[in-house]
Amino acid sequence: MKEQTFTITADTGVHARPATLLVNKAGQFESEVEVSYNGKNVNLKSIMGVMSLGIPKGAEIKVTANGSDEEDALKGVEEVIKEHLGE
Repeated sequence: MKEQTFTITADTGVHARPATLLVNKAGQFESEVEVSYNGKNVNLKSIMGVMSLGIPKGAEIKVTANGSDEEDALKGVEEVIKEHLGE
């Protein structure tokens, strides 16, 4: 299992458009990919799950990937986050 922590710096937090980008990216991999925020874990392949977290600007999130392509999955999600959401 691989995990990485990110800080959301986008003014609008994780709203529908970047959440969709994250879900689409995570869906490209076989590994289970989850995002954790504020004590809750959700499947990063579920748009409803991601939106239910209500992740605001300044939030610290943890992304975990577990499976045969976990490294690639985490790297792909990291690229989306760094391009659209944070660091």
